[in-house]
Amino acid sequence: MTSRKAELAENLAEVEERIAAACRAAGRARDEVKLIAITKTFPASDVALLAELGVTDVGENRDQEAGPKAAEVAARLRWHMVGRLQRNKARSVVGWAHEVQSVDSARLADALAKAVHTERYSGKREEPLDVLIQASLDDDPERGGCPLAELPALADRIAQSGELRLRGLMAVAPLGADPAAAFERLARAGETLRKDHPNAADVSAGMSHDLEQAITHGSTSVRVGTALLGGRGLASP
Repeated sequence: MTSRKAELAENLAEVEERIAAACRAAGRARDEVKLIAITKTFPASDVALLAELGVTDVGENRDQEAGPKAAEVAARLRWHMVGRLQRNKARSVVGWAHEVQSVDSARLADALAKAVHTERYSGKREEPLDVLIQASLDDDPERGGCPLAELPALADRIAQSGELRLRGLMAVAPLGADPAAAFERLARAGETLRKDHPNAADVSAGMSHDLEQAITHGSTSVRVGTALLGGRGLASP
């Protein structure tokens, strides 16, 4: 085993134990929580090693980095776009992402739906695109996210599209705030969402520093980068 693969294996084992312990503490089964490895700025070779170690889901923040990386890695992985997304990148993202977790406006949803329609019409894609609404837990426009009061309207718009499948909510805990309180707000928002959209059951919340609090409050996906891969590396070419 290469030294990098051994390092990643050790980190993965530690993250898996944290997730398992948090699930036990919350009275949840381990398989209720998906691990998404956030590989932004790390090379495709690291993604390939994680796949060899059993990782099945990978998250990226930037389309221009993710597209080439997804094309380079031969392993069968599920790719998630988790960063803020401009509408003019919609078609490019649809080319590699299985799921977009950062939909925060009707205009972005419409752009993604249009891109999916184009890809399906040309025969490049068969399935609709899974999407999560990024919910704003601090109402800070600089950090992205849909205000909680506007979630129902955006959810309805996505659900009416034949090109998108609404899977649930994603959020980032506000900087400097108690993550447990933020994730409790997200859980309540998710409960409200599922009254009208019962299939939107996914909750993507929790990162390297706060995954335990997120799991306590019902997260079904944790997005882990630093704890898996270490400090930020160089972007792959």
